[in-house]
Amino acid sequence: MTDTDNIVAETAQRIFADFADAQTINHSKDGAWKAPLWQALTEAGLPLSWVPEECDGSGISMAEGFAVLSAAGRFGLAVPLAETMLAGWLLARAGIASPEGKMTVAPASPKDRITLNADGTLSGRARGVPFAGDAAHIAVIATGIGGASIALVACGDCRIEAGLNLANDASDTVSFGNVRPVAIQPAPAGCDQNALMLMGALARSLQIAGTLESMLDISVRYSGDRVAFEKKISKFQAVQHNLARLAGETSAALAAAGSAADALSNSTTFDDAIFLEVASAKIRCSEAAEKGAAIAHQVHGAIGFTQEHILHRFTLRALAWRDDFGSESYWAVELGKLIAARGADELWPLVASR
Repeated sequence: MTDTDNIVAETAQRIFADFADAQTINHSKDGAWKAPLWQALTEAGLPLSWVPEECDGSGISMAEGFAVLSAAGRFGLAVPLAETMLAGWLLARAGIASPEGKMTVAPASPKDRITLNADGTLSGRARGVPFAGDAAHIAVIATGIGGASIALVACGDCRIEAGLNLANDASDTVSFGNVRPVAIQPAPAGCDQNALMLMGALARSLQIAGTLESMLDISVRYSGDRVAFEKKISKFQAVQHNLARLAGETSAALAAAGSAADALSNSTTFDDAIFLEVASAKIRCSEAAEKGAAIAHQVHGAIGFTQEHILHRFTLRALAWRDDFGSESYWAVELGKLIAARGADELWPLVASR
């Protein structure tokens, strides 16, 4: 990480610490914390991190943006920062200016398709779109006769069915019924729905890895404070074993997500090597989320399941993010297809090249 990366990440970290403290949010009943948080993020230029300066964005590097997402994961952030960053990135690829306010992207599932009709309107249905009900605009990858296009759509022109993910964050179904986009341009070569899925999968991998860091920190601190049978539970071998396992899962997720982020930051195309890195990261981070959440709750016992404790803010989001932009099962199948298509002789050279 460069000095500039550190500055951006530290700025994000300070904003999250000031406006998104987990304990404060946990006690909030009306969501009043969201507006000042978003205002602070907007003033710092973080939502439009990947939008060039000539398009009124921050123009920071891909690596700097990934550092912001990692920090957001450590706070279990429940606002559409990652989604707005992805939307800005997608629109910038087509030279479309990003509007002010919250955005999201569609499709958010590799199985959904949005169609560009001959009259320039969009049709289709996208499920599990994060924060669609909270956003003002959606950046869309649509497929037509001439190939992929990138469109900016006003949420008010779509039919949005409200839904919730495991963490009770918005995960909505968006129906495009012959919607006319605000702006639309042909997608550049190599920028298609698969590219969006890879970017989204990496964003979620970084966020999951961040939540695991927080789960580990919370669990270590709790085990050092909690006393049972006249001694701290951190002294019990079984608890020490669980904490070691949690540390192992956290390290594995951080390594996988960090490697994929580094590879994509230094690449201009979504080639097989990038596919291998990102797919592997999403698979490993999703597996770590499942195992890590179980271990953290086991260390905490019954108190970790209560709404009053902050642990669930991290465990539930890590588990919910597993499904966004392709589950680990989807990416495992796709990775298997890639390896099979390249042939057995190409497997080791591809893996070793990473």
